[in-house]
Amino acid sequence: MNGIHLKHTIYSSFLGLTIFLTSTGTVYALEADDPFYAKQTYLKQIHMNEAWNVTQSNSGMIIAVVDTGVDLAHPDLKPNLLPGVNLIHPKQPPADDNGHGTNVAGVIGAVGNNDRGVAGMLWNARIMPIKALEADGSGGEQKLGEGIRYAVDHGAKIVVLSLGLNKYSAYMNDIVRYAEERDVLLVAATGNEGNRVKYPAAYPTVLAVGGVNANGAVNELSNTGPEVDVVAPWDVFTTATGGSYEAKDGTSMAAPQVAAAAALLWGRNPEMKVYQIRQWIRQTAEDLTGKGWNPRTGYGLLRVDRLLNEPYLADMYEPNNRKDQAKVVSASKKITASFSDGTDNDWFATDASYDGTVNVTLELDSSLSVNVQHTDASGVLTTKTVQGGQTVPFKVSKGRSYFQLQLSDRNRKVETPYGLTTSFDIYRDPYEDNDRQFKAYVLPSRSVKVKGTFHQYNDADWYEFPVTQTGSLRIHVTTDTARIDPVLLVQKQGEKSVTIDEGDDGATESYSLPEVFPGTYYIRVANVKDYTNPVVGEYTLAIEYDAKLIDPNEPNNRSYQATAISMDTPYNGLLDKSDDVDWFQFKVEEESFVRVGLSDIPSGVSMYMHLYDGSMNSMATSMNNSSADSQELSGRFKPGTYYLKLTSNRPFDNRMYQLLVNAKPLTGGYTDIRGHWAQNAILNLTGKQVINGYDNYTFQPDRPITRAEATAVISRAFRLSKQKSVSYSDLPETHWAYDHVARATQAGIIEGYPDRTFAPDQPVTRMEMTAMLARSMNMTGKRRGALPFTDVDEEYWGVGLLKQMKAEGLVGGYADGTFRPEQQATRAEFVQLLMGILK
Repeated sequence: MNGIHLKHTIYSSFLGLTIFLTSTGTVYALEADDPFYAKQTYLKQIHMNEAWNVTQSNSGMIIAVVDTGVDLAHPDLKPNLLPGVNLIHPKQPPADDNGHGTNVAGVIGAVGNNDRGVAGMLWNARIMPIKALEADGSGGEQKLGEGIRYAVDHGAKIVVLSLGLNKYSAYMNDIVRYAEERDVLLVAATGNEGNRVKYPAAYPTVLAVGGVNANGAVNELSNTGPEVDVVAPWDVFTTATGGSYEAKDGTSMAAPQVAAAAALLWGRNPEMKVYQIRQWIRQTAEDLTGKGWNPRTGYGLLRVDRLLNEPYLADMYEPNNRKDQAKVVSASKKITASFSDGTDNDWFATDASYDGTVNVTLELDSSLSVNVQHTDASGVLTTKTVQGGQTVPFKVSKGRSYFQLQLSDRNRKVETPYGLTTSFDIYRDPYEDNDRQFKAYVLPSRSVKVKGTFHQYNDADWYEFPVTQTGSLRIHVTTDTARIDPVLLVQKQGEKSVTIDEGDDGATESYSLPEVFPGTYYIRVANVKDYTNPVVGEYTLAIEYDAKLIDPNEPNNRSYQATAISMDTPYNGLLDKSDDVDWFQFKVEEESFVRVGLSDIPSGVSMYMHLYDGSMNSMATSMNNSSADSQELSGRFKPGTYYLKLTSNRPFDNRMYQLLVNAKPLTGGYTDIRGHWAQNAILNLTGKQVINGYDNYTFQPDRPITRAEATAVISRAFRLSKQKSVSYSDLPETHWAYDHVARATQAGIIEGYPDRTFAPDQPVTRMEMTAMLARSMNMTGKRRGALPFTDVDEEYWGVGLLKQMKAEGLVGGYADGTFRPEQQATRAEFVQLLMGILK
């Protein structure tokens, strides 16, 4: 009884099931009388006992198991089996000649409380066995697709897919859509290779299930990635062929647990749609990290008790009206949420593992549209209007980016549910267009590593490697995903090519040429011919070229022999003698932010950079750790000539270092405002020390301005001095903007939220920006006069301030007559408006 001491306990029997009731009648947990029930510890992990208090069966819904078949004579399964079909041997019944399908079926629906074997999560069920895999457990997408379609066409509402492929398929994508359109739930295992989520689990509308150990930690072999929805126990004890029972493990055993839970839920709520069942399962999962969705555990551990007892939420992501409340969601999945009315705005965050594009599809009435503001990980703001049913792409950088959604019709008074589907396309690598041999990208004649992608259909990447002198070549291709099965082709110009494809999905391909002679070598990297679709993942091509190299910059051992270098041009060199020194010189034409980068340093070598001005005064030095292959010197440089001396702790002659100098001219101390429409305002207020930029000499004018930044600017601009303590739960006194916020709060310019937070990193909207600056001028607004902009009405909270500010020529709108009050304000917009007010 888990340590609970019950007084006045009443023992009773109900349908042969032991239950415990306190004197108040509270039911604590139900336990089946099956002999091996004690071995089914995973059932307690998902709180199945408490769930059985609510329901134990669903005999009105068909659950299809597309697998190796099922032991049709197993006494613990037979009462719950339907006829099914054998797609491998069509004239035979779907008998299991492997055992896997029988394992899966037992987790779902081994007859419970029958004093035999084990208890399935559904004691009474209707399981349709569909044999689509061979006796060895292998199979192809064609039979898998046929199996899903058969299940859908023959009345199944849930299809269990404890199988997977690394390959995306347009055919399978259509099958998945076919099921979704007919309101059928597909539940699939993520896979057991410790790699990326397999298909079909990776399709947006398939419920993808990973596996956790008994301690709640994700099993190291459970595939992870942006497609994971929930996790369930990895280890089970279940039915086996020949009427027996056995322990099994893997995501193949986790997926049927989620399918069975869905069946219990759907049986009690038959009016619910498939997308609602998915959301309900996500909503009630036990968050294992305390941070919401993540690519390892998804939304968390399946909790069947919560699923059957907690009400469905139309929007499980609320509250998410502010950036600091943004809910993290997958960049490759379909979810559902709702707008409470036209003023509601929803914030979501996505994490991109690579640069690329997130495609956003909004499913709602086609007469409605949504304003989507995307803030990239780099800080760039993009705003687009998305119609219902439309898909719109947003460029993203690697890292976390944010999406703010709000109905375009701000006056809408009714709740508006919507579906949000995201998909991710990886970036086009910098070596494109190189899909043909005659377009091969020319690599430098030295050992080199390049990262590439297969970003388009039938992508293949050609490289040209010039061998300048006799040596040896070793070529390796590695990948970070099993969705790539690399194929390597090597050919010397004029000679026969060699193709290397020895490893399986995700395996390294290698080729060695012990002796190479001067000439041109072509290298092609492609995915295996069956994997023709774009892939989210990268490959690394590593070429090791050992040759007696010659330093092209010699002689440059003295400062007066320094090699003159041009900006943004790579220079390669050697330090092949113990006393070798390489000198370079470069000129800076105007005050600039300069980066001096040294890369491709051989392993185990420490190089030293010594920087001097034109009078040979030492300015700076740098040294890399012997385990690092690069280093950098950077800073603000005045116009003039500069010298760089390179030395090393030991000589090397088998690999060339690369030196690259980059200079970005500064305007008012910034590299990114020259020619910007707000340049004058930025320079003016920087000179008055009202605003400042970032440590990397950027101002980032088009980045959204945060509440903390805006408050600090106002505090400096209006020289707020009085200060009293403020108490916001998310703004400690150590926060860089605390003093500014305290002064602005006392002055009545800004205030926190009802939950006693300040949200310092929350972006400021254009209306909030206007209100803050208006309050700074003690403006209260006016009610009379014509509406200043077409997208605000008399009911809008800031209309009075907009009327006054517009009348005094302080604010303006867009060419179409709108003001777009809920759009995020940029740093440039804030500075420009402040400049106008200060004048």
